[in-house]
Order: sequence, then structure tokens, then C-alpha cells
Amino acid sequence: MTIRSRRETVTFRHPFRIRGIERLLPAGAYEVITDEETIEGLTFSAYRRIATMIMVPAEGVRDSMEMLSIGSVDLANAQAADASAA
Repeated sequence: MTIRSRRETVTFRHPFRIRGIERLLPAGAYEVITDEETIEGLTFSAYRRIATMIMVPAEGVRDSMEMLSIGSVDLANAQAADASAA
């Protein structure tokens, strides 16, 4: 089984919350890492998501970042809420 990681930057224009993270996160650009594993037994290459993490400013530690596990649906919901905020 092969695992790959994809990285992308998502930008929030407003302070936001993501389910599972107990604090309000500031607006800005965030790195999101998605780990995927191959689906074996197919005649073509296919992957399934196994983990989604976001890099956020560490709480109480200046100039440090922490990687937190989040749900991909929760991330999509936070992005939709940010896009619809006035």
C-alpha cells in the first residue's frame, strides 16, 4: 500500500472555526496536508483520503506552528462559511 501526501494553501478572509479545534483561528493563509493511500486491486490508479491536517499558529508559543487533524468536510464547511461572510 502506497501513501502520498498532498499540500495546498487555503486562505480565509475572516477569523474562523473548524470543528475539533477549540479556538477561533485568525484570517490568513493555512497549509493543509492530505494523506491518501492507494486502493489496491483496481486496473487504474486510485487513492482514498485517510487524513487531513492543517498547520495553525501554536497556542501560547510565539512563532511556532502546530499540525492539527481535521475532517475534510469540516474544512469545506469552514471555507463555505468564510466565503458567505459579509
